[in-house]
Amino acid sequence: MKSEQKAKAVLLDMDGTLIDSNGLHAESWQRAFAQFGIDVSYETALRQIGKGGDHLLPVFVPKDKLETTGKAIEQFRKELFEREYLSQVKPFPRVRQLIERMKDAGFTIAMASSAGKEELQKYKKIANIDDLVEEETTSEDAENSKPSPDIFSAALKRVHVDAGEAISLGDTPYDAEASTKCGVRTVGVTSGGWSREDLMKAGCTEVYEDAADLLANFDRSLFGKSSS
Repeated sequence: MKSEQKAKAVLLDMDGTLIDSNGLHAESWQRAFAQFGIDVSYETALRQIGKGGDHLLPVFVPKDKLETTGKAIEQFRKELFEREYLSQVKPFPRVRQLIERMKDAGFTIAMASSAGKEELQKYKKIANIDDLVEEETTSEDAENSKPSPDIFSAALKRVHVDAGEAISLGDTPYDAEASTKCGVRTVGVTSGGWSREDLMKAGCTEVYEDAADLLANFDRSLFGKSSS
């Protein structure tokens, strides 16, 4: 049996992977679009969470209005989320213990998130992992957000490893698509609302229910088999 390639770094998504926030983001986007006269259902918005605003907005905003209203919608949504939803965001169980296990296995820990830099700092504190993360890339470090590969490409440069020496962890097909385009192996979790089949189809090597499930099966997972 061929052994797994040794890995040196983990590239972590945040929303839906480490913190329970996808539904809150979907509701805030739905309300933001409604404020600008665009009718979007909660379910339809939820299926787009995981993309950055540069990819999400064009799905719902007509091209002729995108340039004039896109930034206003995004700013309204950002302020609404911080005002009414941020306090509701909670970490998934066993997240800190999972990251500690990854560090014990010798991995460098990096965030590869479509969130903004300021948002990510708040999320790291909510997840209680701010002292465990060594590097990070956000929407501000990439020309295009997920599912474009830019954020993962930037993360690889930050941790100074080749694509084959990293493993990403995410909860949406957009995470899998973005990291796979870079040649990074991807492990998925269904805690963000996507099915195992959706994630495997998008390129995940294996899929777990959530952080706690991955931690319980760490040694037999890609992380356990690939740790240096």
